[in-house]
Amino acid sequence: MAEWTASSVAGDKPLIGISMGDPCGIGAEVIVKALADSELRSLARFVVFGFEDVLAAAADAAGIRPFWFRIARNDPRRIDSGVVVVDFAEHTAGFWINARPTAEGGSASLAFLDEAIAAARSGGIDAIVTGPIHKVSWKLAGCRFPGHTEKIADALNCKRFTMTFVGGGLRVALVTAHVGLLEIRNLLSIGAVFRSIEQLHDALVNWFDIEHPRIAALGLNPHAGEDGRFGDEENRVIEPAMQMARNHGIDVTGPFPADTFFTPKRRSRYDGVVAMYHDQGLIPVKMLAFDTAVNLTLGLPIIRTSVDHGTAFDIAGTNQADPGSMTEAIRLACRLASRPHGKMRTSTPVGVEEA
Repeated sequence: MAEWTASSVAGDKPLIGISMGDPCGIGAEVIVKALADSELRSLARFVVFGFEDVLAAAADAAGIRPFWFRIARNDPRRIDSGVVVVDFAEHTAGFWINARPTAEGGSASLAFLDEAIAAARSGGIDAIVTGPIHKVSWKLAGCRFPGHTEKIADALNCKRFTMTFVGGGLRVALVTAHVGLLEIRNLLSIGAVFRSIEQLHDALVNWFDIEHPRIAALGLNPHAGEDGRFGDEENRVIEPAMQMARNHGIDVTGPFPADTFFTPKRRSRYDGVVAMYHDQGLIPVKMLAFDTAVNLTLGLPIIRTSVDHGTAFDIAGTNQADPGSMTEAIRLACRLASRPHGKMRTSTPVGVEEA
């Protein structure tokens, strides 16, 4: 692994790192199609961590002329302009025609991500955009993390982070993410709900330039508990967390019943939404913006965005993948990396535990 140096010495435009994701999936295809847009390439400099031959095959299938330069993994890391591919040629890439979960695909995607994290940690790149991985492939490769968000946070020693999705006019932060439904009750705490409210508020102010954001919190239970008839989490956990947020100057309202909140009239009143679990927040986002939504991680010391979809093994290698989510993930990373933004608050108030 080569040493990375601060990207600012190479030019005024930010340097965006893109990890290719599982080489058996559609990651290479959506990256090539997104960056084929010269307008998008004009926003920054780019370094793609992956297999150059897989990217070239995706470009050939799409009728796109390669627009990047290739460098070996151990070459010096100074990128002045354009798109550079850091080629992991030590991994034999010729068999990536198996469109299914494999230990090899998991190992390769982990290697791409580890290099991107190292570059971001040293200040060599200004943001990370992650391509789609398959959680089974990671498990087959011996990885204990369920996804990108958790692995990146652990690598950066970050204990308080929030998975957030942007798209379709929504900004939705999740209190819990990659956990089974029966585990939510054990993880939903005053501190966890407060963390998501606080980090979403900071992102809306510092990254989205909303001076006084309005945030809605959803209930966990049907009808937001109906005053305790269908569960007590609203009264016992969510409302105290909201009050704590208000004590910190945050405008948060709720908890709202999730089944009626996302009507156009109601959701338009708020700048951001805090959902209690994965599908509660992701179903409306993907209904409104399936091909253009972006996964944004809050609370990290770096900027990280991602596509909102998976590896799509069923269409891998067929030139059918829509690059919309990757395009928007890159665009958002470029915008956030190009502007001054305040550091997210990461301290938990005294006496508040996450779980």
